[in-house]
Amino acid sequence: MPRRHDPGRRRRIIDAAIRVVGRDGIAGLSHRTVAAEADVPLGSTTYHFATLEELLVDALRQANGNFGRVLAEVLPDDGRGDLAADLARALGQWLGGERTGVELEYELYLAALRRPALRPVAAEWTERAAALLARRTDPVTARALLALLDGICLQVLLTGGSYDEKQARALLARLIP
Repeated sequence: MPRRHDPGRRRRIIDAAIRVVGRDGIAGLSHRTVAAEADVPLGSTTYHFATLEELLVDALRQANGNFGRVLAEVLPDDGRGDLAADLARALGQWLGGERTGVELEYELYLAALRRPALRPVAAEWTERAAALLARRTDPVTARALLALLDGICLQVLLTGGSYDEKQARALLARLIP
């Protein structure tokens, strides 16, 4: 039987893994659940990803791009504007979108606490985000702002509360020289 050419299969498997984690958490992730979600043979998942760690790494890498894209869109390179207001707006756009997607990104991001293979991907995201912020401020302030943004997101996600853009702007402004 000839082998079927399916160049998008790897990407579909990653997308399926993200959906499985979003629905069932990382504990629900297995080659079998991903294969069923992607509608591919089980052997395809193990062919493309020998371990679940490899699959999680690619899923985290893909998911991490979402907030980075929002930051890149909201933070112009010219250094103009109110940085605190721009960041508060970016956070509002991100948290105002599909909450499941935001929760999923944090679940994958925080999985690096227990899964060392994910730590380099989490660090890559932190470096990229800090570099985006450093275009508008100094590197130390950029790191502090990133930590505050993470804290605000976690508080909103963990308490189920709503995002207060005005309050976020005031908090962010306190860190900006």
